[in-house]
Amino acid sequence: MDLNKSIRMAVDTGKVLMGADKTVKAALNGTAKLIVIASNCPIQRRQDLKHYSQLSGIPVLDFKGTSIELGTVCGKPFPVSAMSVLDAGNSDLLDAAKK
Repeated sequence: MDLNKSIRMAVDTGKVLMGADKTVKAALNGTAKLIVIASNCPIQRRQDLKHYSQLSGIPVLDFKGTSIELGTVCGKPFPVSAMSVLDAGNSDLLDAAKK
């Protein structure tokens, strides 16, 4: 499975929220099914996201690239430090998180 293609497919065919603030809110209210965090996400924000995801039972996927690379994979012209997947659409991204 190609992680980049799966993320792009989720963005194109599913429902995702981009940005650390929106991702924290989705983790707190439990609507996210998966959280993706870029490698250069600020440490405090990363800790908050992982803590809230554990409380809500949401899997976290650590993206190996930077926020600029995650934004490029998502097809956006801006950095994306964190994103939450609400609906994966035609993507197999949620299966990758279970492994």
